[in-house]
Amino acid sequence: MYYVPYMFTYQHPYYVHGPLNNYGTQSVYWAPPNENRFNYYRSSTNDRSISLMDYGPESYVVNINEATKQNNTYRTALWTGSHLQMTVMSINVGEDIGLEMHPNLDQFLRIEQGQGFVQMGKSKDQLNFEKNVYDDSAIIIPAGTWHNLTNTGETPLKLYSIYAPPNHPFGTVHVTKADAIDAE
Repeated sequence: MYYVPYMFTYQHPYYVHGPLNNYGTQSVYWAPPNENRFNYYRSSTNDRSISLMDYGPESYVVNINEATKQNNTYRTALWTGSHLQMTVMSINVGEDIGLEMHPNLDQFLRIEQGQGFVQMGKSKDQLNFEKNVYDDSAIIIPAGTWHNLTNTGETPLKLYSIYAPPNHPFGTVHVTKADAIDAE
C-alpha cells in the first residue's frame, strides 16, 4: 500500500464533485446496482422484528433504538466481547435497577423511552447526585460510583447499557428483576 500524503486533495470517485454547500438540493452519489445499503437491521415498526440475543464477539450492527424499545425483559445481553458489553433493559413502572456499585467498570446508560430518576454518589449513604432523566438522556457512571435508576413514569423505562469491561456472562437474559437478583 502506498502512502499518499495529500490524500484529501484527490476527489472521491463515488461522488459528483460540486460545491460543498448544496443549499437544500439533493446530493448525487453512486451506489452499486441491487445493493440494499440498509439491510443491516430490521425495524420493529413493521412485521419483522430484531432477534434479541447475544451476538458477541462477532461484528454487529443494529438499530439500537428499535431493539431497545422492542425489548420486554429486565435485561438481555445483546453483544458481549472481551472488553465491552451491551445490554437492553426494560424497567417496569415504579421499579428500579437497585442500588449498586461496579468497582472495576465504567457504565453508560441511554434512555430510549420513558422517564426516570437517577441517583449517584461515592457511598450508599451519600447519593448527592440526583437528576430526572427522559428519552434521549445519557447517564455516565464511573467505576466505583454507587448508583440507582428508578422508573418514575407511567410506561416501562426502556434503556440500553454499555459496560466496559463486560459485567454479565455471555448470553445473559433476565426476564424479571427477581431473575437478575437470583443470578447474582
